[in-house]
Amino acid sequence: MSERILLSSPHMSDEGYELEYINDAFKKNWIAPLGENVTEFEKAIAKFTGAENAVALSAGTAALHMAMILAGVQPGDEVFCQSLTFSASANPVKYLGANPVFIDSEYETWNMDPDALRKAFETHKKPKAVVAVHLYGNPAKLDEIMSICDEHGAVLIEDAAEALGSVYKGKECGTFGKFGALSFNGNKIITTSGGGMLLCKEKEAAEHALKLATQAREPAPWYQHEEIGYNYRMSNICAGIGRGQAKVLQKRVEQKHAIFERYSERLKGIPAQMQPQLDCAESNRWLSVLLLEEGCGVTPAKVLEKLAKENIEGRYIWKPMNMQPVFAANDFVRIHEHAVCNDLFARGVCLPSDTKMSMEDVDRVCEIIRGMFEK
Repeated sequence: MSERILLSSPHMSDEGYELEYINDAFKKNWIAPLGENVTEFEKAIAKFTGAENAVALSAGTAALHMAMILAGVQPGDEVFCQSLTFSASANPVKYLGANPVFIDSEYETWNMDPDALRKAFETHKKPKAVVAVHLYGNPAKLDEIMSICDEHGAVLIEDAAEALGSVYKGKECGTFGKFGALSFNGNKIITTSGGGMLLCKEKEAAEHALKLATQAREPAPWYQHEEIGYNYRMSNICAGIGRGQAKVLQKRVEQKHAIFERYSERLKGIPAQMQPQLDCAESNRWLSVLLLEEGCGVTPAKVLEKLAKENIEGRYIWKPMNMQPVFAANDFVRIHEHAVCNDLFARGVCLPSDTKMSMEDVDRVCEIIRGMFEK
């Protein structure tokens, strides 16, 4: 059987930048969650994104959790969350004893529908925050979402976990909201093995996040704690991987674009379309996602089964939170009779988007999919 084609796996630099920084940390004995790698990785991401402040944390989920704490989310509060996303967008709401209210998607980006968001503000009490996601790296309708949040005085948190390198109107995703969260999980566009980054507009918020992420220790000669803290800081070793990965970040974005464009070209003419994007935006195309036409006779399950037989990894798109048993009791706001996010889930399939793939690999995937429509 031919070598397995993966969905999206870690891709270390050919130059060995990561190992260089890791070895340096070992030589200096900076293994703990502090050190030059952490500081320099934060600077590198802040420079790339244009963020005012960046705090390196243990996971993108930790970044979202910190953002919600800083936004003032308390037990019993409501937080408006995009339904079509990974559960990490909503889980921190529950950590804080608050209640997520899920918002449907629209077809132009597959992200939070501004009209549904507007309806949620009319039918629910004012939320402490709105969590907008850039699904698979595809920028949401930020102008409309920001305007609605500003109108109602709600804090906007960008879940840009999948969107490092994505741009909306010339500005990097993750820097529009008061807070932004990035992920460096092993499947992301760059990785630190596991890790995340909190982006903050205000220096004071970033300093507070740093304090909370290091067990909220007060500046006293003994261990003094006046707030509940968390062990969320990124290690100097993981940050060393990130420093090396940051040097090839733009290259990885270009490789993801090339994969997506190849799929778009080679899958023309079949009853399906690739994930669209706004004219004013540019997705990093973290994953190339195909939406099958309703009634075309081919389903995501059939595509994934066919790919698996050829030793190729694909995946269903995220199952919406409004369909998840754990959130069955939470409200879901939509403006259409049939939920858009449910429809996207029923017809969408994530195609292998690994930056180590060759164009021949992409062509092979396309040939298999096209063959499913031939009589």
